[in-house]
Amino acid sequence: MHLHLIAVGKRMPAWVAAGFQDYARRLPSPWALRLTEIPPVNRTSGKAARDYMREEGERVQRACPEDAYLVVLDERGKDWNSKQLSQRLQRWSQDGRDVAFIIGGADGVDAALKKCADELWSLSPLTLPHALARVVVAEQIYRAWSLLSNHPYHRD
Repeated sequence: MHLHLIAVGKRMPAWVAAGFQDYARRLPSPWALRLTEIPPVNRTSGKAARDYMREEGERVQRACPEDAYLVVLDERGKDWNSKQLSQRLQRWSQDGRDVAFIIGGADGVDAALKKCADELWSLSPLTLPHALARVVVAEQIYRAWSLLSNHPYHRD
């Protein structure tokens, strides 16, 4: 199993890259988290938001590993606590498929991409900046791994 974070957006602030890398590098190689950045669609053409989302969704789908378990981050998704995420990670690792976590662009995630997702995950009822969501996903995956490994990072 490989973990992938596929996120629409380029040229993130340095703190985003540093935060993501800090947690991603802590994970052992079997749990490595790989980041794939998808360039956002140029928004100067005057198209509707759904057209931008559709094009970005197609780019994301092309970047997803074949037969990966797709987890789309969406405000209407299920909210998991850290223990529930660790249970999912354990189940996914036993399944053997790659897992791709999807963060959409400025307008959100295309409906077609949500429809083909295996799960929708809500990080928070708050609207988070997409850059911050990258760091939160990496930290929560590290925390879930620490729970599974009895590592002292997570404390009850």
